[in-house]
Amino acid sequence: MLKFLLQGLRAPLTEPPPALDAELAALAAALDRTARKRLGRGLAIRQVDAGSCNGCELEIHALNNAFHDLERFGLRFVASPRHADVLLVTGPVTKNMREALERTWNATPDPKWVVAVGDCGADGGVFAGSYAVVGGVSAVVPVDLVIRGCPPSPTQLLRGLLSLLTP
Repeated sequence: MLKFLLQGLRAPLTEPPPALDAELAALAAALDRTARKRLGRGLAIRQVDAGSCNGCELEIHALNNAFHDLERFGLRFVASPRHADVLLVTGPVTKNMREALERTWNATPDPKWVVAVGDCGADGGVFAGSYAVVGGVSAVVPVDLVIRGCPPSPTQLLRGLLSLLTP
């Protein structure tokens, strides 16, 4: 038993961290610079799930995990739409979420941008035509940018946010 305990002390028990994606880091840094020029501070993002399957949410949450760590670039997710600059809206807008999305949009101060994330956010995706779906995000609130994909990768999300802020 002592032999096994001593082996554990000699060798590391965890895996080495993954290599950082240089393209992703460069995109995030460029997005932060652009946001600071345009807004005078980092970008505040509020994510709204309007009825999605959670595929897009997994990719959005990946932006905030320890690997991508978006906050190191001045980009942060906020809990209230009153503190947000950007609304990232995922999924087709369901009839039950229509009013909640409208209220969130109204609570977000100007200047504000709305980004429809994923194919479902763009036009309803595979849920288009369902009795429970109003349609894409643009059927309820004005959309400034659509990031297509099912789901879009974290790199695609950052590229989209950067193109949103670049005049």
